[in-house]
Amino acid sequence: MSSFSRRIACLSLLGLAACGFSPVYAPGGSGTALQASVAARDPVNRSEFIYLDALEARIGRPASPEYTLDYALSVTSQSIGITAADVTTRYTLTGAAQITLRNEATGETVLSDTVSGFTGYSTTGTQLATASAARDATERLMTILADRTVNRLLALDLPG
Repeated sequence: MSSFSRRIACLSLLGLAACGFSPVYAPGGSGTALQASVAARDPVNRSEFIYLDALEARIGRPASPEYTLDYALSVTSQSIGITAADVTTRYTLTGAAQITLRNEATGETVLSDTVSGFTGYSTTGTQLATASAARDATERLMTILADRTVNRLLALDLPG
């Protein structure tokens, strides 16, 4: 790395510090405020279980929750690859998570938003391979929605 590149990197870091940038997982950052303090309602189906599992993997299981997260998941499937013989060869799954974060103590709604994502899978294999691909695509989609939910929660800059 040349000295010119080092100077640019140092000046960039100084610029970020001057604008109030701080890492979310630094002591006192918004990431620490979320750790083990958000309780979500229990899942009622496989998709919700995967979503909640991915969410808790990122922010931890609630020990003494300060916030309650309510969520509503929706998934739509659309065929996007069709052969001349009218056989579908690919599907896209589009999903959304409508999220509401409430303060446990005050009941105040801290956040109400929707995050979304998409993924796809192929149907060119056997029936078993297609079913497995659809299940894997649903798992990927729920993980994407959980990641985007956590990113949205981190942007809140909750007091820690």
